[in-house]
Amino acid sequence: MNREDIFEQLDLTRERLLVSVESLPDEAFLQPGVMDSWTLADILTHLTAWESELVTALQRIKQGKKPVRILAALADVDGYNLLRFEENKDRDLGRIFGDLRALRLQLEERLAEFTDQDLTDPARFDWSEGHQLWRLVEGNSFGHELQHLPQIEDFSDRWLSKSSA
Repeated sequence: MNREDIFEQLDLTRERLLVSVESLPDEAFLQPGVMDSWTLADILTHLTAWESELVTALQRIKQGKKPVRILAALADVDGYNLLRFEENKDRDLGRIFGDLRALRLQLEERLAEFTDQDLTDPARFDWSEGHQLWRLVEGNSFGHELQHLPQIEDFSDRWLSKSSA
């Protein structure tokens, strides 16, 4: 997947995410049960945490360094998720949405620094063990959003149906 395709996927999934929650009141974002006991706010914070790690990873990669933090997080996804959940469980909705916007802009700025060859050549980075960089981008941004979108959309639909009844 080249850079242009990545930017397109970033836009499509983010638009889908924002459209799915745009009609919800603030109280809906704090209601547990979207994904187990997680709220919409928890899921948005979760997505932002991983995207933040990706931005940092891309910065390190561009500097010629191994992205150790994201690789460690990926080696212990459950532990990373739990730690970030505990750190952010009472985060203000305004900050959550501000972070969501700001990190996406940072991600796009970082991605613009990489060539299509950087993103698609499996031998480009020694630490990547033959994986293409765009896969790391996908897994921690638009692909991750796509994993959570069915839960978010389902919750949103249920909330809006209940409130209109």
